Amino acid sequence: MNLVERVKAIILTPKTEWPVIERESGDVGYLFQSYVAILAAIPAVAGLVGAVMSGLSMGTAVMLAVMQYVLAFVAAYLIGMLINLLAPRFGGREDFGQALKLSVYSSTPSWLAGVFALIPALSFLAILGLYGIYLLYTGAGPLMRVPQERSLGFTITVVVCAILLMLVLGFVTAALVGIPGV
Repeated sequence: MNLVERVKAIILTPKTEWPVIERESGDVGYLFQSYVAILAAIPAVAGLVGAVMSGLSMGTAVMLAVMQYVLAFVAAYLIGMLINLLAPRFGGREDFGQALKLSVYSSTPSWLAGVFALIPALSFLAILGLYGIYLLYTGAGPLMRVPQERSLGFTITVVVCAILLMLVLGFVTAALVGIPGV
């Protein structure tokens, strides 16, 4: 897999890219090493630079960037588990490898939009990462075999559960590192 070509294809032509992805391995190590490790670094590094430029101490900014980077892997894996758990309830199949691919590749816009953290005044443009919801929707059929008529409900359910999961992860992480008010 060529990283740049995959990113371009999943963003611009997802309906034709999902069947290609469906035939590939869902190996955790491969996906994390060749895709997540690179793309998840974008928001972490951009956030680090933006935070330091905004006056945050280097130590705190590095700690936050490392946490953000690690949580990207944890979130991709847990959302993959969530997709795998929910797909059969919407007429789809249970297949963790396919679910992990759906989780990872539908996160692409979010990781790319993380570049806007370089300039805190532009960080609102991270909303462009919501395109990942459309990717999740278009990938539900090819990867998880969720019938088209149930794909919207599946997507909404995954997104709501993922938001709740991320909130819990955020609170747990904040409590572990001792952020006040949690």
